[in-house]
Amino acid sequence: MIQVKNLTKRYAGGEAVRGISFSVQKGEVVGFLGPNGAGKSTTMRMLTGYLPATDGQIEVAGAKLPEESLLVRQRIGYMPENVPLYPEMRVEEFLEYRGRLKRVPRGEIQHRVGLVLDQCGLTEVRKKIIGSLSKGFRQRVGLADALVHNPSLLILDEPTAGLDPHQIRSFRELIKELGQDRTILLSTHILSEVEMVCRRAIIINRGKIEASDTLANLEKRVQAGALQIEVKADPANAKQKLSGIAEVSSVVELNRAGEWISFEVTAAPGKDIRGEVDGLIKKENWPLREFRREKARLEDVFVELTQD
Repeated sequence: MIQVKNLTKRYAGGEAVRGISFSVQKGEVVGFLGPNGAGKSTTMRMLTGYLPATDGQIEVAGAKLPEESLLVRQRIGYMPENVPLYPEMRVEEFLEYRGRLKRVPRGEIQHRVGLVLDQCGLTEVRKKIIGSLSKGFRQRVGLADALVHNPSLLILDEPTAGLDPHQIRSFRELIKELGQDRTILLSTHILSEVEMVCRRAIIINRGKIEASDTLANLEKRVQAGALQIEVKADPANAKQKLSGIAEVSSVVELNRAGEWISFEVTAAPGKDIRGEVDGLIKKENWPLREFRREKARLEDVFVELTQD
């Protein structure tokens, strides 16, 4: 559905996107991750034909950019970070207007609008003025606009920006539902959102792709580092000895239960300290009740790949 090769966007002040290549296959729900200023929104705007690339090749939904920009816009549903709405219009009126602009056949507009109103949880506010709605409902109107012409590909740029936790959860469930029969590229900086919605992620930093893989494979690339151990030892002495291991970055006391004490021992990024910690425990002859490594999370991967 999306093929990008050597995509570059250059401004007077430098390159915002630097020769990136990636693909999104039909039926995938892919997270597009990166810190602020990494090039996410710039890439999204180029993929949707709203911003010309300086160099590179883009094919979206079977159409090439920039040659077939209008065709791309007809085939995709795009929800930008700042959704352009008409605050003086009523929800239903706005969606009917947008359906006409997107060339939905006249005889199908009311049916399509009714479907997206229901799908996006807007039926109860269909007659309300958009400007009077909460941020959460306005975001839903933006998503309904992206869906009204029934595209098979959705490109969503920070769709939960500015929402409260309850609205984020509701919106996340809606995206999961939409992903059952559509291809979705989801740009966000909320890592938990990607973990719950996507099976694959692309990580961009400073305009370059740092990684593109399934979440499971990305997590395998990073040693989790943090160990949970419970030993019977003098707390101060144990903490000092653990902190003395060369590749340990921090030792945090978690709990005490009689003579037993629990620590979280964190390694430097990308380091596996299990052997060193196990060797120390045996050397000091500390009785051991727990020794486990925390599972790597997407956050660990993100931090390691985007840190300065």
